[in-house]
Amino acid sequence: MAGGQSRKWMILVATVWIQAFTGTNFDFSAYSSDLKAALGISQVQLSYLATASDLGKALGWSSGLALLYLPLPAVLLLAAAIGAAAYAAQWLVLTGRLSLPYLPVFLLCLLAGCSICWFNTVCFVLCIRNFPVNRSLALSLTISFNGVSAALYTLASNALDGSSSTYLLLNATLPVLASAAALLPILRQPPTHLLLLPPDATRRDFHVFLLLNVLAFLTGLYLLLLNSVSSNRPVLARLLLAGAIILLLVPLCIPGTVCARHWVRRTIYSRSGADDVHYSPFSRIEDLDLRKELIRGTNTNSNIHENDSSSSSSSSSSSNDRVVVGEEETRRWWSQRWRCCEGVMEKNRLAAIGEEHSAKRLITRIDFWLYYVAYFCGATVGLVYCNNLGQIAQSLGRESKTTLFVTVYSACSFFGRLLSAAPDFLRGKVYFARTGWLAIALVPMPLAFFLLAEAGDGHALLAGTALVGLSSGFIFAAAVAVTSELFGPNSVGVNHNILITNIPLGSLLYGLLAALVYDANGNSSFRGVQLGDGMVVCMGRKCYAKTFLGWGCITLVGLLSSVFLFLRTRTAYDQAEHGQPMPQSRGGEDFR
Repeated sequence: MAGGQSRKWMILVATVWIQAFTGTNFDFSAYSSDLKAALGISQVQLSYLATASDLGKALGWSSGLALLYLPLPAVLLLAAAIGAAAYAAQWLVLTGRLSLPYLPVFLLCLLAGCSICWFNTVCFVLCIRNFPVNRSLALSLTISFNGVSAALYTLASNALDGSSSTYLLLNATLPVLASAAALLPILRQPPTHLLLLPPDATRRDFHVFLLLNVLAFLTGLYLLLLNSVSSNRPVLARLLLAGAIILLLVPLCIPGTVCARHWVRRTIYSRSGADDVHYSPFSRIEDLDLRKELIRGTNTNSNIHENDSSSSSSSSSSSNDRVVVGEEETRRWWSQRWRCCEGVMEKNRLAAIGEEHSAKRLITRIDFWLYYVAYFCGATVGLVYCNNLGQIAQSLGRESKTTLFVTVYSACSFFGRLLSAAPDFLRGKVYFARTGWLAIALVPMPLAFFLLAEAGDGHALLAGTALVGLSSGFIFAAAVAVTSELFGPNSVGVNHNILITNIPLGSLLYGLLAALVYDANGNSSFRGVQLGDGMVVCMGRKCYAKTFLGWGCITLVGLLSSVFLFLRTRTAYDQAEHGQPMPQSRGGEDFR
């Protein structure tokens, strides 16, 4: 039993390594300007290359198909091989060692994006198979590390020569090394029967996840605060990179320490009879459940008394008060409107949390399309903003600080992903539907874009980047758990890949909007800079002002859609919280 439990924690750490070094789509802005110059293309064409990377996610279903016929380690190695080939060819083009026309480069970007999706699917499979009870905690923790990839790559690039071509070379090599390091734990997955835990072991796992999240927060803080001082200091960057790698290795010690502490406590205290008086922080959970039942009963009795008192007071006052006709008509009007809205909210509503949905049934759900619009008009806009961050910084005269802005976005996206675990950690004290947390996470997004449209200076760019990264990071990490809860844990592989088809679509539409505004302003004689090869560089705040305003309005639509999703699903979440547990996936089931 102990060996199986230690192996599942090794697999969790392996997925952390994979996620930390495979978020290569987040560093596109670090080399996009040089790639644009090397190919001699316009901003619209560069936007299509960013879209191609995101378009690879539309082929995410291929990873699920591959898992039906190939073992999981083979799928992991295939993902590493595809990504290495795609990024290595782009590095050859950027450095002038290979000359390719635009279309092959577009296909290379598409393959690179597809490899990222394959990596993510492998990690989702590992988390759901090995943590059937705490899958949302495992998913949020591992997905969080995907947000620090850009910061890690910036640190590694500064440790070498700091050039933009180095990013592409690292994108080709580091995922292969991370996959090789993670291969041994994946090959030694524990048997299914060792993953079914008693209640005390489940609570101990919760404790381990809490410690791992604290360590992850410190890792993100380390990368955010110390990354900026490594620029143009290769020796210091190497030391900081070594520290970051050590922080990624420390999680190997925490599960073993906690399990050893539990074994010592169980062995020694059971002999001394001290187990009966030993205090455990998780005993609060049992007390809390008891208090919930008592409070529920107390509230029921108090409601009965309140109803009795209200009925008696109404009967005593009915003889003295006269009903005004105008007031009655007003109440009737509001009642009719409320019944109409209630009918819309009840139509095709989810009956329970965790109910399995096939792909055919999924696309008939109103809740799915509300969820789709919330993601499409929320997190996808944040991803497009990240892809354009290099040109945004260049237009404001902050081109030398592009890596700083990319690092800030990456670190804040990481913190947002970590915060997505808050619903699980606060479940015993404060309960709120996960779809409600999703709506709250979207609030900073329109505020950030309206700030950027109005101010448009370096400080506003830094603050806006932080807000967009925080908001989109939360949604990226929470989306897998939300998909699992709303439409079934065993179908999340297919259903989540259907959801993220909005990413290439949004990348195309929002990126094209930004590129058209950019080129239109760049062609103006007083804002554009015409280079010798015909490429136009736009300078000034107005290059992206209208784009920020448009993105702000779009994210408001996403916020409104998420609020409607919360209102429609909160009843199902409340039922699950009050005694109707959501279905759990079994550890050995296929990820389909």
